[in-house]
Amino acid sequence: MNQRTPTLLYIDDDDALARLVERGLTRRGYRVIHAVSGEEGLEHIRKAGADGGIDVVALDQYMPGLDGLDTLEQIMAIPDAPPVVFVTASQDSSIAVTALKAGAADYLVKDVKGDFVPLLHVAAEGALRQAELQRAREEAEAEIHASRDRYAALAAERELLLREVNHRVGNSLQIIASLLHLQASSAAQDEVKAALTNAMGRVAAVAQVHRRLYTSQDLKSVVLNQYLDSLLEDLRRSAEGNRMSRLTLKAEPIEIDPDRAVAVGIIVNELVMNAVKYAYPDGAGPIHVELTAQGEDLVLTIADDGVGDNVKADPRSTGMGQRIVAAMATKLDASVERDPAHSGTRIVLRFQRTPAPPGAANSAAAS
Repeated sequence: MNQRTPTLLYIDDDDALARLVERGLTRRGYRVIHAVSGEEGLEHIRKAGADGGIDVVALDQYMPGLDGLDTLEQIMAIPDAPPVVFVTASQDSSIAVTALKAGAADYLVKDVKGDFVPLLHVAAEGALRQAELQRAREEAEAEIHASRDRYAALAAERELLLREVNHRVGNSLQIIASLLHLQASSAAQDEVKAALTNAMGRVAAVAQVHRRLYTSQDLKSVVLNQYLDSLLEDLRRSAEGNRMSRLTLKAEPIEIDPDRAVAVGIIVNELVMNAVKYAYPDGAGPIHVELTAQGEDLVLTIADDGVGDNVKADPRSTGMGQRIVAAMATKLDASVERDPAHSGTRIVLRFQRTPAPPGAANSAAAS
């Protein structure tokens, strides 16, 4: 495939020198256009436009009308202007500095015999390579910006979809919890009412996570104090709500991932409902939920001031709540302990703020 012949615009009022330049550069594979003034040169550049015609400009300093520096300034103001090699007969280095600062790609000193033409060819080649590199850099930067914009748009769309999914899942689960609440309220048998209420609390614990994610700025985490506050409010509105009038929460604004938040919520639901059923046989009493951070560990306690170990085992109990707490504690990799010094019942769970890396436990055991 043949390469296009590069075109050089030579702007100089010296016709004889222009002919030498044209002859010398044509032999070196260039097409040369001559302009006798800065105004004519600018007209050539504007007519050629961004597509075409002129690849590089050789601009003389001293000309009638617009001189070289004035012409250079106007060339640089043209969008996608070709690179300019500034040519002068002056030996004053300050002119070179001025031209380069004004945007010239290169600078050289000419002579009246045309001996500078080989140097002009080298300068033109360098200016063309420099312009090509600049275009490649600008195209790469434009592609990077475009890719970044596409990624940002995809990320925003994904976030919107995730919010919508969480919104719909949360609403659906809330509807299920409400139906369970209605069924529990109308149930005649106490064991049926209790079972439905427990099921409602478990569904509400999951629903609250999705509702939190829908309204949160960060879809990757849940703020536990806000989540637990909403969860306990749901419990107060449940069929057993009249026995939770003294249910309190003290929690720090700790962020954890949604899966672990679900496990925490289900544990709180089970232990609170257990306290409601067994701690105060004669009525309602205080139930305290507390969440604190201790270094990298989180400590969750659910305590009551009830009968404690004096409670008799309920023959109707299936042990489902204990199994659920044990399963969720395993999910959190949490230790579960009963505080023997507490007069009522105080359950303490301790787990890490972030999950341990896979294989960490095995590595620790091996060491």
